[in-house]
Amino acid sequence: MGEILGIGCSHGPGISGPLTRLTDIYLRRNLQSELTPVHMKDPKNWPKKMQEEWDDDEGLAFAAEYQRILQPAYRKARECIDEFKPDFVLIFGDDQYEVFKEDCIPPFAVFAIDNIPIKDSPDRKDESASIKGSQEIGNYLVRGLVTKGFDVACCWRLRNRENYGHAFTTTIQYLDLDKRGFDYPVIPLTVNCYGSDLRVPSDQYPVTKMIGRLLENVAVPPPPSPPPWRCYDLGKAVAEIIKQSPWRAVVIGSSSWSHASLTTKNYYLWPDVETDRQRFAELKSGEHRKWRELDPQLIRDAGQHEFLNWICLAGAMDDRKAEILAWAECYIFNSSKCVCLFRPT
Repeated sequence: MGEILGIGCSHGPGISGPLTRLTDIYLRRNLQSELTPVHMKDPKNWPKKMQEEWDDDEGLAFAAEYQRILQPAYRKARECIDEFKPDFVLIFGDDQYEVFKEDCIPPFAVFAIDNIPIKDSPDRKDESASIKGSQEIGNYLVRGLVTKGFDVACCWRLRNRENYGHAFTTTIQYLDLDKRGFDYPVIPLTVNCYGSDLRVPSDQYPVTKMIGRLLENVAVPPPPSPPPWRCYDLGKAVAEIIKQSPWRAVVIGSSSWSHASLTTKNYYLWPDVETDRQRFAELKSGEHRKWRELDPQLIRDAGQHEFLNWICLAGAMDDRKAEILAWAECYIFNSSKCVCLFRPT
């Protein structure tokens, strides 16, 4: 019988690297945008906690504290992975117009690929480096899911880029903060988290102008995301399939929660911290089963699109309670972040 270690984490920028990157990538860019109301560019009009985080140094001290909270949690998660000695690592993550483009946008997809080069990653100097995979295990999971009624896409090669999307490569990077290598076979399972809010670049809206802004005038919106109940049930099915296999697996749900860059009601400047607190309280109390019943529109309004990855994890961990390793709440860094374990029972 297979065994599972569950991990919840984030692939958001800034967990490692320069402290200024935490505010540069979203907040500063939106403060310079002509689309941001003038009065909201003045910190005096921000929530009090956001003003405190920004302070006189424009977030540098808070960025250092943010990394101080999160980095030990990722190291602890990696320690637990190494102690568990998995045969493979499955990651629930989203694709943001990276691998999947106009040719195909599936609700779910499993990558059954043995090796993927990561030579175009700015954090890797070794051009021969690669991410291990397993076509055998990927195919096994696909067969099991299809048999259980989940019509997932199966990918044996990549069409639009040389490696996986950042939800997967960055997760691996953060689980290898000390650059020891990550030699476990990785099975990415993509979830169409962004759905109809997926940002599709065009001549009018190139990538550089899309950050921190929903595209409300797209003529033909992309297909919708799978609903929370479907994500939860798929995660539960994944766990059942692994438990019936001969393998030990780490199952990871990777995403930050509410994103400022998706939260219209907050002018795309800060995330929906209050809704994130509700989800965190449910996680701490072992009530993550409630996530199956979440309203999809509530998720969109809160900018929690990527939370579907955690709902998949919640389904896989239906009978367990989380052990919280870190909770880093913030207003100025686009998203709060959580790291947790679901240890084998």
